[in-house]
Amino acid sequence: MDVIEFQDVKCVPDVVHTYTDDLNSIPIVIDNGSYYCRAGWSTSEEPLLIFKNLIAKPRKERSKKDTNEVIQAPPLQVGNDIINIEAVRFQLKTQFDRNVVTHFEAQEHLFDYTFSHLGIDTDKCIPHPIVMTEPYLNPNSSRQLMSELLFECYNVPSICYGIDSLFAYNFSQSEPSNDALIISMGYHTIHVIPIIDNETNFENTRRINTGGFHVISFLHRILQLKYPAHTNAITLSRAEELLHSICSIATDYREELKRWNDVDYYEKNIKKIQLPYSVASTSSTLTAEQQKERKKELARRLTEINARRRGERLAEDEEKLVKLQEIYELWEVHNDAEEFEYALGENGFESSDELEKSINLLKMRIKKTKQKILAANSAEELPEEPPNKQQKLNKIVFENEKAMHSYVQNAKKLRQDILSKKLSRKQKKQDMAKRRTAAGQERMRIISQLARKEKGNDDFGMRDEDWDIYKTISRDGGDSDSEAENEKLLELEEVIKTYDPTDDADSLAPAEAYQLHIGIEMYRAPELLFKPYMIGSGEAGLSEVIGYVLKLFSPEDQLKLAGNVIITGTLSQLPGLKKRILTDLISIRPFHSITNVTIMPNASLAPWHGAKAFSNTEICKNFSITKRDYEELGGDYLKHHIASNWYTPTPKEQLVEVDN
Repeated sequence: MDVIEFQDVKCVPDVVHTYTDDLNSIPIVIDNGSYYCRAGWSTSEEPLLIFKNLIAKPRKERSKKDTNEVIQAPPLQVGNDIINIEAVRFQLKTQFDRNVVTHFEAQEHLFDYTFSHLGIDTDKCIPHPIVMTEPYLNPNSSRQLMSELLFECYNVPSICYGIDSLFAYNFSQSEPSNDALIISMGYHTIHVIPIIDNETNFENTRRINTGGFHVISFLHRILQLKYPAHTNAITLSRAEELLHSICSIATDYREELKRWNDVDYYEKNIKKIQLPYSVASTSSTLTAEQQKERKKELARRLTEINARRRGERLAEDEEKLVKLQEIYELWEVHNDAEEFEYALGENGFESSDELEKSINLLKMRIKKTKQKILAANSAEELPEEPPNKQQKLNKIVFENEKAMHSYVQNAKKLRQDILSKKLSRKQKKQDMAKRRTAAGQERMRIISQLARKEKGNDDFGMRDEDWDIYKTISRDGGDSDSEAENEKLLELEEVIKTYDPTDDADSLAPAEAYQLHIGIEMYRAPELLFKPYMIGSGEAGLSEVIGYVLKLFSPEDQLKLAGNVIITGTLSQLPGLKKRILTDLISIRPFHSITNVTIMPNASLAPWHGAKAFSNTEICKNFSITKRDYEELGGDYLKHHIASNWYTPTPKEQLVEVDN
């Protein structure tokens, strides 16, 4: 089976386009999406700028109190200037809260980026009309601040707002129908928008607070839980890449789950994704015999070191025993109580019983040390066992080949579990040494709590439970490779080599240890669109909402809407989405009723192309808001057109007189 590798595509910085005289007064078309922004001139065939609506704002460096140097603010990265998003993941900011613009400081930075890369270099003025998308049923407060930013800060001549999905439906198609049910699949939300007789029905539109962001986060989470040893390698960017490359939507999710329970189906359809890894160079020029002799030499040197340490410890214990026995004789033989009490205090004893107990412990320890030295000397005198007398693994007699295969597979599974544990411990050791990992921060938290104790009360280590704390904050996390585990691993490898000689564990282990096996996960993550309860949301799924919206209309209108369901948005490109919605619609619609589902061509760029086509019509000027309209009618004012929101003036505050 082919192994898929991550592309890890980096952003390419946008070029600054040339601004020419023939662009004077040409409208600028901006599709201000909650994830991607697409901008360009109304005369361009394609958007000149496509970038993520993100800015990376690094923290200011801390200054020392004694220095008088001026702190220079770190450079702000905007859009495609962020080459590696994962490197600045915790510094990213966006102007959106869900799908509504609320952070206008970030929006200003993104407008600066857009206008400067379009080549506009005029001072404090953008002399071009703006045609821009806004969220469905955008709050007046958000539109007011957006108009204020564009009119007051950039001094634009006019603005025309419209809804991205309605721009796409009405102007990017050649002959749009008068009746349609638009499903707008956004990054944070999904909207089900009914259109009857060429009029958008705002009252019966419904929104689902689930979108591409939630699907990516859900896939990211379940993969990290499945592979805890690769938590740092499984990033949000890689989860997004997997969503758009291998994920699909199941027509029947329950049936899909049953299919993946079959081992043969699993082995045939599993996707293997290779994580990047580096193998330590183990190029050795020693032959097998030389390596064996080297191991023997190392074992001999280790034996000598242990023997020398035992001898030194035995001499120290015998010397201490002689000293304690002399103190004991002061009491037993000479009956010198005063000298005896003084000697006890000098050596840290409180009573004669404690002294006698220490003498007995030393005698037992000296006896055990002598026994160990005698056993070590006896082992050295034993002749070395010839290599041809090594015990070999006794082969097990199996009933059939299937039983042997099952036995070998179980051994491979146990071996993989041990390798995963060893890899997880290695990763934990690395995380303990890093500053911003969860393990490292927890270690520093415990150390800081221990260091906060008052001086003079340093009693750490006096209690048995202190050992658990020490294991937690030690570099290896209190868990290291045990001898029993290593012996078990060698035993399993011997079993696998005996019964499956074709298994090359040594050559495949490094790559296989860094592979993700993605099976049902490629269907489970997109299923979130239809089952939001999988992340704890209490909202209905997409199919349920479509059915609910249809029931709000008369049977005649239901037939019109169900006969022209159009899906737009980047998520509409997921394989299986059209078939799933069509299947669910057929199941809830009357028998033999007409049902048709269409994916909008070029769905991700359709809103920009629709807004561009609208900007080139004569009606665009009639429905644009000028600065005079902004000053007279307020910043939230909107001229209603076929692709815009419905304007409802903000109620004015009324003073209520209270009688005393």
